[in-house]
Amino acid sequence: MPLLIMPRSIMPRSIMPRSIMPLLMTVILSFLLVACDAQQGNPRGLAAPQINAAENNPGGESSVSYKPFASFQLPAANIANGLRPDFHAGKALANQPWVKAPTITFARDGLGPIYNARTCLTCHIKGGKGFIPADNKTPLTSTLVRLSILPEFSTLDAIEKTKKLKVSGNIPHSVYGDQIQSQSISLAHQLRHSQKPGVLKHDVAPEAYIHINWQEKVFTYPDQSQVSLRYPDLDFKYLGYGDINDGAVFSIRVAPMIHGMGLISLISDEDILALSDDNDSNQDGISGRPNQVWNVETKRTELGRFGLKANKPTLEMIVAGAFTNDLGITNSLEPHQPCTKLQPTCLNMPDGNDEEGVELPDHLLTLVVNFNRNLAPVKRREPNNPAVLTGRDLFYQSGCHQCHNPSFTTQKSSEFPHLSQQIIWPYSDFLLHDMGTDLADGRADFLATGNEWRTPPLWGIGLLSQVNGMSTLLHDGRARSVEEAILWHGGEAELAKNRFVVLEKQDRERLIKFVNSL
Repeated sequence: MPLLIMPRSIMPRSIMPRSIMPLLMTVILSFLLVACDAQQGNPRGLAAPQINAAENNPGGESSVSYKPFASFQLPAANIANGLRPDFHAGKALANQPWVKAPTITFARDGLGPIYNARTCLTCHIKGGKGFIPADNKTPLTSTLVRLSILPEFSTLDAIEKTKKLKVSGNIPHSVYGDQIQSQSISLAHQLRHSQKPGVLKHDVAPEAYIHINWQEKVFTYPDQSQVSLRYPDLDFKYLGYGDINDGAVFSIRVAPMIHGMGLISLISDEDILALSDDNDSNQDGISGRPNQVWNVETKRTELGRFGLKANKPTLEMIVAGAFTNDLGITNSLEPHQPCTKLQPTCLNMPDGNDEEGVELPDHLLTLVVNFNRNLAPVKRREPNNPAVLTGRDLFYQSGCHQCHNPSFTTQKSSEFPHLSQQIIWPYSDFLLHDMGTDLADGRADFLATGNEWRTPPLWGIGLLSQVNGMSTLLHDGRARSVEEAILWHGGEAELAKNRFVVLEKQDRERLIKFVNSL
């Protein structure tokens, strides 16, 4: 469809205020989208499919009721009774606060020396999202900051760079590694609330205290209603091991919800890869692609499906990595402390290693992995509400489903039969998508570029605030609602966002109500 542009000579500057231009362009673009879809018979397949009764149970037979509901820490509804004791043992370990070594007990020592949290569920609060401060008065705790060095700034030789990129997905900072640990076992750190930071001498210093200065901007809809959007500006204080030099890139990572991970692990690679369209061959503007990442157990490259950039292939690696990098608790999959070679005091602190040379033996690691594996998705709320049903139609018509793929069927599993062959509704394709410059962190991770993120599952999103009061969305927690999250979409999601933007306010609210029902 041709776009007629009025010559500049007959468009006086005085009748086109600069403040109106973004609004005008949104209206024009939206008109073109609607017109082209109609002219071409809606080739993108944006019509909502017939309602499937299975949609009401996102985890299939494993789904649990939301009445009563207080957390995302419930076991799968169909889990065998024989597996329940191990589930609760794993839950206890995930809630257990670890202490520094040495102590009289071997079961819970080895914390740190530098770390981010004392327990697994300090970050995944009640199985939900992590906490991110609303102002710059409180430092980050359960929210992480990843960092790495851009290859062109690295002093490593070509062979070492290649090795790091193959196994780690990026080049860690030589001093601070690939994650800032903001806490330590130092007495000076433990007394930080009663003493001014920096007054007492550390034996092993935290790497930094990190605060966020939130910046605000206003988004205006075509109907003139407005939404305030915020974005973070990091503020590093009391760097423990020297300055962070040029070439470092940072990325805030709010801990995600963790239910349904066992079901995700049983989606076949083929089903995920079938949704990829790296070159956008169907010309729908969506070119989701898989991340290929290193598996430390199999010693080979495999499909990534977990993590905000799909940088982990298995549930085991997710849990093992969190134990070591977030708690400083080493294990067979991640046997090295997060201290780097340029932090000798940290490396020389006492550890809680057992005879196998790790702080968390395999049988305890397995308990926590299976606790995560068996956390159940929650049944939908008000699926037959007229506003929700209308919102469902609008969700598809806006094209949200092109990345938030509604459903999969899990593979057959003799080891986990209760998770086997279930029709599940996570609303994700588990692929990487370019989300535009506003959400870019500039930090590559294996094949993921600095603009790309894995599509996050939507199941349970409407219960976030009820679970722990934290309904912050997107990788860095900038979005305080589903609406704000949508308005930050760009890149491949720009067309879907613009379809949402031009809806009438009541229809926007209906679409959001549908998402919150999932």
